[in-house]
Amino acid sequence: MPIDFSLSPEQHAVQQRARHLARDVLTAARAATRGLGSPEQRFVASRPYYRALVQAGLLRRLIPPPLGGDMTGLVDLAIEAEELMAVETSVPLSVFSTGLGLMPLLFFGTGEQQSRLLAPFLSGDDEPLAGLAFSEPGGTANFRQPGPGVGLQTVARRDGDEWVITGRKKWTPHALGWDGQGADLLTVACRTDLDAPPDKSLAVLAVPGRAPGIAVEAALPTIGHQAALVCEVCFDEVRVPAGNLLGAPGDGIAILDTVFSATATLVGAFAVGVMRAAFEAALAFATAERRGGPTPIIEHQNVGTILVDIKARLEAARYLTWKACDYFDRTGGAGTEIAVLTKIFSSEASVQVVYDAMRLVGIESYTDTQPFADLLRDALAYPLFDGGNVGVRRPYLQALFARPGYDPLAAADSRPQPG
Repeated sequence: MPIDFSLSPEQHAVQQRARHLARDVLTAARAATRGLGSPEQRFVASRPYYRALVQAGLLRRLIPPPLGGDMTGLVDLAIEAEELMAVETSVPLSVFSTGLGLMPLLFFGTGEQQSRLLAPFLSGDDEPLAGLAFSEPGGTANFRQPGPGVGLQTVARRDGDEWVITGRKKWTPHALGWDGQGADLLTVACRTDLDAPPDKSLAVLAVPGRAPGIAVEAALPTIGHQAALVCEVCFDEVRVPAGNLLGAPGDGIAILDTVFSATATLVGAFAVGVMRAAFEAALAFATAERRGGPTPIIEHQNVGTILVDIKARLEAARYLTWKACDYFDRTGGAGTEIAVLTKIFSSEASVQVVYDAMRLVGIESYTDTQPFADLLRDALAYPLFDGGNVGVRRPYLQALFARPGYDPLAAADSRPQPG
């Protein structure tokens, strides 16, 4: 049977629904948030658009049906993410960041935990916010490193029927909440014993975002995605029930690897959306502009060469993203290799594509009359966040390649790695 990359009728419906949603909701979002003075102001201004995406079911589509959601697979989510990101990036990123905050609970929570903690995110109303509190000041690339004074330094000690969390986190989405009082839920990566190695002590706790002892020290200004909110957060003796531990101490590595592999596929879709917007803007310019010559500049070979190279990277990234999503779903989350490759390739291709589009357009691309400045600022995030390509993603693949029994063809055959 031949490999077929055409969309099923159901997937075509997903694409069209997302395309109309982006047009009807997100077209105005960038203008509504642009130019406001602080990260908090821009984020709050995005609230009605976030609410519209939630009411359209996007958040429910991040949650599997057995848990009450409407998720139909990562491929469908990638199709939807591309359509949204091609129009506006901050508001969809906020919804998907809430999904990232929920993923430890979705993959590793017990039935009781999921029933108790997921309800606000399933209603389809309001604007619930979640966030993953993973990164720490000073960097977290070596979170697997054993030994004193290295790795994650946020600690949770057991005190009777509670865990007590102390530490600081950085780049935590949504920690302020809409009203400055906190998110609905934070999933916090921590150590239960700083003297024990991560494979014995790394854990993830589900923490109500308004719990006493959580203090947001700063909303971090970012180059791109300026209406999305990331924060630096202090946890000062924050108490949560013992029953909010996801898995057991030591399970944190598997939890984080699974979560960041799933999101890596979607970063590929984010990058494709930005590349698509850059290509379409560059193509429109090339077919309309003569720049003082007798014909539109698309008839010049150099312009055509740049457009062809942009389109090739765009298409390659799209189909690699779909492959990664399908591989992850088919292997039940065990197939991580293509997901990480997708994140690396697509994110770096998006930066190159936007830059090439700007080279094609020339000095006009350096003004706000064209979309390229915003697209470049957004694209620059993708190689850096969700596990930086240099500090986290490439070392992960290097370790995978070095494992005894690594099979170079397993991913191509949609098989999990042996062992």
